[in-house]
Amino acid sequence: MTETLGTAAQPAAPSDALPPVLPVVSQRVRDLHARMTLEEKLAQLVGYWLDQNGTVAPMQSEMAAGQKGSDELAEITRHGLGHYTRVYGTRPVDPAERAAWLWAEQRRLKRETRLGIPALVHEECLTGLAAWKAASYPTPLAWGASFDPELVHAAARAIGDSMRELGIHQGLAPVLDVVGDPRWGRVDECIGEDPYLVGTVGTAYVRGLQEAGVHATLKHFVGYSASAAGRNHAPVHAGPRELAEIYLPPFEMAVRDGGVRSVMNSYADVDGVPVAADPHYLTEVLREQWGFDGVVVADYFAVAFLQVMHQVAADRGEAAALALAAGLDIELPTGDAFLAPLAERVRAGLTDEALVDRAVLRALAQKEELGLLDADAFEDEPPAHVDLDSPRHRELARKLAEESVVLLSNDGVLPLAPGRRVAVVGPNAARPEALMGCYSFANHVLAHHPGLPLGFEIRSVHEALAAAVPGVTYVEGCTVEGDDTGGFDAAVAAAADADVAVVVVGDQAGLFGRGTVGEGNDVQSLELPGVQRQLVEALVATGTPVVMLLLTGRPYAIGWALDGQGAKPAAVLQAFFPGEGGGDAIADLLTGVANPSGRLPVSLPRAAGAQPFRYLHPVLGGPSDVTSTDPTPVRPFGFGLSYTTFAYDDLAVDETVESAGTFTTSVTVTNTGDVDGAEVVQLYGRDVVASVVRPVVQLLGYARVELAAGQSRRVTFRVPTTRLALADRRLVRVVEPGDVQVWVASHAAVAAPDAPTDATGGAITSTREHEKRTLPGQSTPHAVLRVTGAVHEITAEDRRIVDVEVNDA
Repeated sequence: MTETLGTAAQPAAPSDALPPVLPVVSQRVRDLHARMTLEEKLAQLVGYWLDQNGTVAPMQSEMAAGQKGSDELAEITRHGLGHYTRVYGTRPVDPAERAAWLWAEQRRLKRETRLGIPALVHEECLTGLAAWKAASYPTPLAWGASFDPELVHAAARAIGDSMRELGIHQGLAPVLDVVGDPRWGRVDECIGEDPYLVGTVGTAYVRGLQEAGVHATLKHFVGYSASAAGRNHAPVHAGPRELAEIYLPPFEMAVRDGGVRSVMNSYADVDGVPVAADPHYLTEVLREQWGFDGVVVADYFAVAFLQVMHQVAADRGEAAALALAAGLDIELPTGDAFLAPLAERVRAGLTDEALVDRAVLRALAQKEELGLLDADAFEDEPPAHVDLDSPRHRELARKLAEESVVLLSNDGVLPLAPGRRVAVVGPNAARPEALMGCYSFANHVLAHHPGLPLGFEIRSVHEALAAAVPGVTYVEGCTVEGDDTGGFDAAVAAAADADVAVVVVGDQAGLFGRGTVGEGNDVQSLELPGVQRQLVEALVATGTPVVMLLLTGRPYAIGWALDGQGAKPAAVLQAFFPGEGGGDAIADLLTGVANPSGRLPVSLPRAAGAQPFRYLHPVLGGPSDVTSTDPTPVRPFGFGLSYTTFAYDDLAVDETVESAGTFTTSVTVTNTGDVDGAEVVQLYGRDVVASVVRPVVQLLGYARVELAAGQSRRVTFRVPTTRLALADRRLVRVVEPGDVQVWVASHAAVAAPDAPTDATGGAITSTREHEKRTLPGQSTPHAVLRVTGAVHEITAEDRRIVDVEVNDA
């Protein structure tokens, strides 16, 4: 089937909806469905949220105000239950004790409800399982910075194994929203700004989780991160071509290449149509074009929001009917729309019961796939002891943290020389919470339970560095937020008395106004929160070399620390919430035990008001002399330094490729320094002339290559032409014949074809003399690939993933 991703049709009124085509299911599921009353059907389409406390979802207290208490479970579940919402993740519970409760509760559902169907249990797992005592992994923005899908796959498999051991069936991850505006609070949940990077890393996570027997859930389908002004839940004004080329591809890859079993809707409306009520995306694109045959679950309260926030429904019943008709199957986290209000509409003849049947069959098929319909489900014994922070978890979390830290500048102060006196300063230096993202249990839930221990092993940057370097001193200096500079004097004194000062600044993750980044914590400025910039500048003024380490959930406007006039930090490192192993990994990187190899998954912005800084822009989206606003990033996508150097040679690119074919590109990469390291080799392309406007630079593929000092390796990319596809003027995805420039580079701004360059070959990022600058990096001269044949319309059978082979040179 040819993919046509055109403007969404308006959803039909529920009373006018045609009877849906029912999914193909097993005879067991069909027989079970045939026995169900309307109430039993609807019960399978909703969740129940046990023990709610704290604000861990938008408008939670208002939307769930009428929920019955957990002491009434027998009455609540008398017709059965679809999901249990966050059994482990809503409050601190001992995992083994909660597992014993869950097994008993599932047996009760089997014994006391007429049909005997256990509930599906879902949990958050974006930075590891969001449960007390569970390992805390790096946030997804760090996954992107690692450029290492294989390691993300291994981490997801370990997370999934722990979840399955606890009787959890579905994880609400990964987030495949492509970063569009760093002001958005949920940037730390995203993987990056490039759709292919997001798609490959996100698909690796899906595969790892599902190999463990836990269904992954793609979030948030679609366009959520394109919200106006970076505001949460704001309208999305992206056109269908931008959605087709930027925001849809990661989801498509996870569906077609990852076989994902669940998808969650976006809260947003796209051009006035809420996604939760849009059959174009939830049915036509997702199911009819991509072949998805799993379940679509509502983001929490998204069905009710059709009435409350979007105002396209008069009441909860109409909201339920709109969502069902669009293709949304399961209402989470509760059933305030899909239970009594929907039953009333069905009985009144306002909503076709066939819509309910379609969703119920999908829900039952999922439970069958997960083993919940088997006679022996939960008849084994629950785990008596559960180690959710095992050595395997700690090793993977630390390795992923190490690979994700990005060295942005270094005048030679790093790695720290032995015997140097080090002062550690800053609001994020001694706080383990500063290492973790918004959806970590520590910041998401445990913040509501002060005094309780985190329950897993974690060392702050100060603790880890103090263990590695004798005689480290520590001064806080200031807090993350606020304008109190009372600690500056002590911080300045400590820095002045040291050989090197490491200042650790950045964010505190939280939700809805609690913290500086995270869900609901959108910002208008991209300056570091509080007085942290002033603290850094005060330390730099002492003359002591300063290493600035950022622990953040978004990229900030730190041009003053990298390219500013006058004194600035001697080195700058960016870490995106690196998790429980982050402190130790950072200590290894600072001392040279490990070599920095992270690369920016997002461009570093220059200021909040010149959005977007995303590298995927056409000529008109870049700097020019016809505007005084410069969208050139401070550091580009893919950028990152090392303690060694690399060189690229012998680029070979096929001269021609059929429009429906695959072309090969090879390059030799050499570690030209005397330190072992890893280089992220990035393959870029540019469509010279096309029927619609194309970006001046586009990532086609990448490879993370480990190289010993002096070693050379040959990297070969086998690239399907789908990587060159565009949405044409009909909004059909095609590969057009013509010339494509292809080159290999260490980041997106190095020697782009036809860009003016300085005498050293570095790219000049602006034609204005006062803004000309160069960035370190390696690239090859571009080659010209000629795409031949007729225009090729992309079909479901076309490959989407680049194969990479690395051999000794």
